[in-house]
Amino acid sequence: MATVLKARQKEAAKAEKRKGKRKAEDMDVDEEDAPDAGPRVKRNKQRVLLLSSRGITHRMRHFMNDLEALLPHVKKDAKLDSKNHLHLLPELADLHSCNNALYFEARRHEDLYLWAAKTPNGPSIKLHVQNVHTMDELKMTGNCLKGSRGILSFDAAFDATEWGRLTKEVFTHIFGVPPKARRAKPFIDHILTFSIVDSKIWFRNFQIMEKDPLQPNGPPEMSLVEIGPRFVLTPIRIFEGAFGGATVFANPEFVSPTAVRSAKRREKGDRYKERRLAEQERVERQGQRKREEDALAVAKVFA
Repeated sequence: MATVLKARQKEAAKAEKRKGKRKAEDMDVDEEDAPDAGPRVKRNKQRVLLLSSRGITHRMRHFMNDLEALLPHVKKDAKLDSKNHLHLLPELADLHSCNNALYFEARRHEDLYLWAAKTPNGPSIKLHVQNVHTMDELKMTGNCLKGSRGILSFDAAFDATEWGRLTKEVFTHIFGVPPKARRAKPFIDHILTFSIVDSKIWFRNFQIMEKDPLQPNGPPEMSLVEIGPRFVLTPIRIFEGAFGGATVFANPEFVSPTAVRSAKRREKGDRYKERRLAEQERVERQGQRKREEDALAVAKVFA
């Protein structure tokens, strides 16, 4: 009987090992008998869905690849077929287990807009992307480890306005790499800076240099070397929901690039009209200065 009991105990122990012990949170333990656990640490589980619309150029595509290399917690998806179905983006983000979204919307093959949104409940920010310079184009001397985490640096002007504070919070969730992201490496060797100048957000990426490359054996000296990419964001609107909803903020100073191009064409048209009017006035002046033919003119005498 003793051998049978021992065999059963061994089988039960093996089965318990295979199944695994249940976690303490899942077990029904009385509050009095439960051990005093410390404060639970809130994990940062930010994931970002990155996708674009149809019609992007090669320059825009390289810019998106640079952002994907900078943010290891990004999941890239295929292009969205229609620009009128932005309500599908929260569902796509949910399918990819993402709670943030970066959507690049290209128009007329030359204008690029960026949607930065918290899914599924919002808020979302629509921005106009200008002055894009990719890493390959800049050819800066700075370099950082692919997949490393970066320090976020925000200008003090973000705290001066309500839309700045909201934008800072959304960008912190999107550009801040969680320490336990799937492809992140446990190194911090670059800084992502966001500055507000002329009501526009300027982005720069710098490498943290602990020693002077010209004097590798010298004393430690902290310095910053730019890596890239560079771009400027102009805020257009901030919506309460994800990719829609009530307008929280609208930039009154924003002028669409289509309106700028239309004004330039109108100016060229005004110049053409001025030239035509000047030609008509010149013809009229020449007609007024023309003298009447004399009776003794050669044409009349020898007619």
